[in-house]
Amino acid sequence: MTLNIEKEAATLRRMKVGQLQSKFSQVFGEPTNARNKQWLVKRILWRLQAILEGDISDRARQRAKDLANDADLRTSAPKKPSSEPNLDRSCTSVLEVTNDSRLPLPGALLVREYKGQTLQVRVLPKGFEFKGEIFKSLSAVAKKITGQHCNGFYFFKLSNSGGSK
Repeated sequence: MTLNIEKEAATLRRMKVGQLQSKFSQVFGEPTNARNKQWLVKRILWRLQAILEGDISDRARQRAKDLANDADLRTSAPKKPSSEPNLDRSCTSVLEVTNDSRLPLPGALLVREYKGQTLQVRVLPKGFEFKGEIFKSLSAVAKKITGQHCNGFYFFKLSNSGGSK
């Protein structure tokens, strides 16, 4: 008997999952609960090829079992991280914070016309002020204004060089 893998694969791919489960039962001699079509096709093709050309040798199968038995398996769960910082692993250095070059300096006022209104947003050292409310990002301000997610730099028309266009 010869097996044309491409022809058999095409036939199997056209089958519905129920038909593949039936074919699986024929080929393996036992039913399956699997409903993943790709998995069923691969397993059936593998089994047909193994039947036709022969399965792996008993020596190879035994070697695989030996390797699996020798594998280092974790027998206990990893330790939970401590809530206290590990001072031995801590690193103390000055973190240089760079401002986004697209933003004007703190204290500047961003002005934008939107739906007939003139909107003003003040740039703060750590955030933005709009109508007395402080926001962490320009996108949060834009969302407050428009009611939907919006890129703050795009909404306020800020270029890559900083300030308004």
